[in-house]
Order: sequence, then structure tokens, then C-alpha cells
Amino acid sequence: MLRISLHDSPGVITFQVEGRLVGAWAKELEQTWKSAASVRENRKSVIDLTGTLFIDQEGKRVLTKLFREGARFRSAGTMTGSIVAEITGRTNPVLRGVVLPAILLLPAMFLTVLAVAKGSQPDTSSGPLRLRLRDAVTMALKQNPQVQVANLNVAVSQENQTIARSALLPQVNLAISEAIQRENLDAFLGMKIAGFPQHSGPFWIFQGGSNGSVPLLDLAAWHRWRESQENTTGSRAQELTVREQNVLLVVSQYLGSLRATADVSASLSRVELAKALFDQASDMQKNGVGTAIDTLRANVQYQNEQQRLIEARTTLQTSLFGLSRLLNVDAHQPIELADASEFFKTPTYSADETMERAFGQRPEMRALVSQIRAQELEKKAAQDARVPRVALNGLWSEQGLSPASSIPVYDFATSLDVPLFTGGRIHAQIAVADIELKKLAQQQTELRNQIAQEVRTAAAQLEAAKSEVDVANLGVDLARQEVVQARDRFQAGVANNIEVITAQDELARANDNQIVALYRYNQARADLAHATGQTESLYTK
Repeated sequence: MLRISLHDSPGVITFQVEGRLVGAWAKELEQTWKSAASVRENRKSVIDLTGTLFIDQEGKRVLTKLFREGARFRSAGTMTGSIVAEITGRTNPVLRGVVLPAILLLPAMFLTVLAVAKGSQPDTSSGPLRLRLRDAVTMALKQNPQVQVANLNVAVSQENQTIARSALLPQVNLAISEAIQRENLDAFLGMKIAGFPQHSGPFWIFQGGSNGSVPLLDLAAWHRWRESQENTTGSRAQELTVREQNVLLVVSQYLGSLRATADVSASLSRVELAKALFDQASDMQKNGVGTAIDTLRANVQYQNEQQRLIEARTTLQTSLFGLSRLLNVDAHQPIELADASEFFKTPTYSADETMERAFGQRPEMRALVSQIRAQELEKKAAQDARVPRVALNGLWSEQGLSPASSIPVYDFATSLDVPLFTGGRIHAQIAVADIELKKLAQQQTELRNQIAQEVRTAAAQLEAAKSEVDVANLGVDLARQEVVQARDRFQAGVANNIEVITAQDELARANDNQIVALYRYNQARADLAHATGQTESLYTK
């Protein structure tokens, strides 16, 4: 996969290329360069290849073309640097022929190529893969199969755009033929004439030359080309939709793993507390100031907390397995979360959460707008099918009984095609286009209502979750104080350990409430970012 980002600064525009510059992705860079022609005027253009993993021959061809058009390169790594040096001609060709193969044989380079061949999967021998939330999101956008399929769909729409454009361009063919021909003159004349032979030939006919056509007026083809452009725009919006959805999935899975990690930590703390209280009850029983029932209750509580710890660890493992699948990493590669401490923070949501911004920013809405424009152009193409089409056709070739006796022959003509009766086809096509436009208008209304609901719901849940976190934090502090006081009363002999067990249960409930409130807050923050179409920008910066 390939990701191209434009960074605009005074006097310089930078094209940041991340991923594999191969095949259709290389053409994507070429198309982006063409699209930014007006922006590049009187400015320095830099192609940043520091994040490029691999460059094939097509990528090298595109980079060479961009260099000739004034691009400058920024590279990192032996392979990328060598290719850039070859394109720019800054190294001796003889040295390139000797040194570059030697460099490619270095072990480090071999490991790099091997990693790329395996889909940039991490090496399990280096230990667990520690990921921050931002790292997980970035990895998913590069390696998730759904994101890659969306990118391929964009490439397909671009090729379809080229196909539609070809209907507006001249078409030229080269044909060479050599045939033997024999004609029945009686059948040709419709009668038998005395003194005339019955047939002519056989004789050889050689013909070789070019033929072609140039569309002079074809409004239907023009509108279909414009429709293909809108389809490409829609495909890009669909790609952004898939990226936003995958970011939300990864963020939710990562937050769920953080929640499971917090559950494990809380369970460990409660197991240690239960063990200490069990030891305390056992010591008091041995010293004659405690009872067997107190020790038994403490032991039961200790076993219960161990059971909860086992369940919490299992939940964490299964959550990490789900995260591994979303990131498309090696199944044997263990994952560790580097942001465990961040789970207990409540960062504010600073992005613009207005409704109008959500309507304009959500890629689903932009994709639907492109669909409507494409359907309008489809309707115009159907209407313009009634308009006459004008084309110039031509044929020029060498023709003769043999190649040596051939002489030039040609045939040039202008054709006018006027549809007079189509059996209702054009009317039906226009009616279908109108129906599709009405359907899309209803979909747009439904989508606006859905976005409005998602924004309002997420904002309300975020505000409520913030209050829940404050209450839950206070509850944990009070539950801890209750455990301390109950333990002191039991130690002083003024109460049995029923109060201690009850305080332990209250602490467990308070811990659960705190973890759930923190998870809801972070999830509501992610949901609000998705509702306003800013998930990727929020979690990748």
C-alpha cells in the first residue's frame, strides 16, 4: 500500500510518500503530482521518500519523470538513497555498477528486504511488540487488508476514468493482411453472360496500413468521462470512510485492551490485599484472639480474588488477539500496550464538534455527494444520446497483388450519426437516472439524520462519562479508606472480619466502576471524533 500526504510551507511543497512505491501506486504518485500542478508553480517541490519501504521499476520510472519536471528528493536508507542517486546522476555509473550490488548483499539489507516480503511483519525473536495507541493506528492504516482493498478500488476507478477518456481521443490501428481471393461473377452480376468467365481469380491481395477515427462531437461520451471523474472522487471518499472505520475499530480494541489491563492490575492489587488479610486472620487465630470462621472467610475471599484475576488475564489475552488481527501482524508476535498509564487520564476533546463540520467532514457524506454528481452526469449522458454524433474516419494503406506491386489507397470520410428511433431506450435511461437521483436524495437525508444523531449522542455520552469518572474516583478513595478502617477494627478485636470482607467487596465494586467509567469516557471521545469525521487526525497526530 502507498500513502501520499501533501505538506504546504512557504516556498516549498512536500509530497510525503509512505509505503511501497510499486505498480499502480506509483501511478498514483504521478497523478497526485499532476493534480498539484497549479500549487507547484514558482515553488520548490520535494518528494520525501524517508518512509518508502520499496521501489520497483515502475516507481523508478515515475521518480525519473518527476525529477525531469523539477522535483527534488529527500531519502533515507541504502536502497532508496541508491535509487535516488541513480536518478539524479550524482554517483559514478561505474561505481554504481560495482558498489550497489555489494550493498544489496549486505546482511542488514537482506533482512530489510525479507521483512518487506513478509508484509513488514515484526520479528518475534526481538520480544513483544510494544505499541502506543498512535503506533497501533498507524500500523493498521498501513497493513489492514480492508484499507488496502479500498486503495485498490481507488486504483480501479482511476483506470476506468482512463477508459472513459479514451472515447474522446483519436483511435488508430495498424492492420496488415495477405489473402487469396476468388469471385463468382455469375453471382455478382446476377446472370450468366455469354463469353464471360464464370469466376475471377484466384489471385493474391496484399494490404497493409493504418486506420483510425477521431470523435468530433460526442456529448454523451464527454459526460461519461466527467462521470468517471466523479466516481474516482467518490472512491477516494470511500477509502477515507474505510480508514475512519478501521481507526475507530483499532482505537476501540486498544481501549478495550487497556480496560482489561486495568482489570488485571486491580485484580492483582486485590489479591495481594486478600492474601494479607488472610495472613492477618491466620496469625490472630494462632495467637488466640481470632476465630476459625474469620480465617475461613478470609481464605474464601482470597480464593475469589484469585479467580477474578484468572478471568481478567484471560480477557486481556483475548483482547490482544483481536488487536493483533486488526493490525494484521504475525500471529506468533506477542503485543504489549505501552499506554497502560494513559488509561487513567481524561484528555479533553479539542476538535471542532459542530454539526455543520460533521456534515462537511464525514467521508460518507462526501462519497454520497460524488454519487449524486455522477448520477446527474449519467442522466445528461442519456439525454445527449439524442444529439447527433460526428466523427472523422480514415483509412490509408498499401494495396496490391503483392507487396512489390502495392500502391497507396485511402479512404477518408466524416460520419454523422443521428438517432431517429431507439425503441424507447433513451427515455427509459433518463427515467432510470431520475429514479436513482431520488433514491440518492433520500439516502442523503437519512445520512444527515444519522450523523446528527451520532454527534449529539457521542457528545452527551462524553459529558456524562466525565462526571462518572469523577464520581468513580471518589468512590475508590472512600472504599480504600473503608478497607483500612475495617482492617484496623478487626485487628483491635472490636469486630469480626465480616466488615473486612464487605469492605473488600466494596473496593472491588469501586474499582470496576472506575475502570468502566474511564473506558466509557475514552470510547465516547473516540465516538465523537468518528461522528465528526476526525478519528484519523485525532489519533495519528
